Amino acid sequence: MSNLSLSPLFRRSIGFDRFNDLFDYAMQADTPNYPHYNIEKTGDNNYRIVVATAGFNEDQLEINLENQMLTITGKSEEEKSDTTVEFLHKGISKRSFKLSLRLDENVEVQQADYENGLLKIDLQRNVPEGAMPRKISIGHKTNEQLLDESNSE
Repeated sequence: MSNLSLSPLFRRSIGFDRFNDLFDYAMQADTPNYPHYNIEKTGDNNYRIVVATAGFNEDQLEINLENQMLTITGKSEEEKSDTTVEFLHKGISKRSFKLSLRLDENVEVQQADYENGLLKIDLQRNVPEGAMPRKISIGHKTNEQLLDESNSE
């Protein structure tokens, strides 16, 4: 029996449940794992994306939103190789990256901050009045139905 991880389904979307797109993405073999990032829910309709961008400064980072696709790009400057240094272990990765996340049509980017190597992007979901959940009573006629019945008599 194979183990199928559904965690990519929940990591790559914010504010909506479109399983066809998410399932297609989850089945791709080249799921990016750099840079590391968190998607946090900070309120009922508030989200935050936190991207670990150690070694980058604000000038090397770019955030774009086009067709509900949020793209975070980091462009590293080429390191000059120092021939006097021999690495015994090179675990600090500073390479260019492009991270794309699809947003629901009702999710808006509020602001972005960069502090201590973490890029924080605050998002807010604005649900239209017609799409808000509503309670439907059982077995009771609405005021409109009562008015229609009284007018037809």
